[in-house]
This record gives sequence, structure tokens and C-alpha cells, in this order.
Amino acid sequence: MYTVDMTQPTLINFSPLTVEEEVSQNIRMILATPWGSAPLVREVGLDYTIIDEPAFIAETRLTAEIITAITEQEPRASVADVSFHKDKENSLNGRLAVVVKYTLAEEE
Repeated sequence: MYTVDMTQPTLINFSPLTVEEEVSQNIRMILATPWGSAPLVREVGLDYTIIDEPAFIAETRLTAEIITAITEQEPRASVADVSFHKDKENSLNGRLAVVVKYTLAEEE
């Protein structure tokens, strides 16, 4: 089981050494990219208009959006869990800090 925690800063590695590192980096890019904003690959990313919904609805819709996006855009990953860090700072600033747990499809 691997984890991508969007609350933790990370650097881009242009030559990842392992498949896990490459898949994790790809998942981070999917989560950080608004859908339609990447030149030449407009279908990459997430629909961020969801975050304008009330928090409990946004979490549910965003969870489905994340699972769908990762399944379609990074088929080497199989999402096991999507959760959100719920702390006072994120709540007051209207942020949903995402944590994705996944396995590699080839390991299943």
C-alpha cells in the first residue's frame, strides 16, 4: 500500500527510480491539476468546481472524481482509499487536503 499525501511538500523527479515513485508523482500531478488546464492534454486533472459545494457534499463528489481520474489517467494505480485532513487551518481557509492510498495494479 502506497500513500500520496497532498499536505506534504515534494519535489518533481524527472527520472524516478521506481514505478512506485513515478506513479505517486503522476497521482500528485492529477490531484494538483485543474481539469482542462494542462496544454495539449486537456483531459488530465480534476474538476475543481466541486469545491464550491458544501463541505460534506464536496468531499463525497471529490472522492468519486479522484477515483475516476486516477483510474482513467494512471491505470497502473488501484485506489484503495481517499481521505481528507480535517484540521482547523484547512477548514478556515476552505481547503480540502487529500490523502490517497493505492496499490500498484501489477502487484494485485
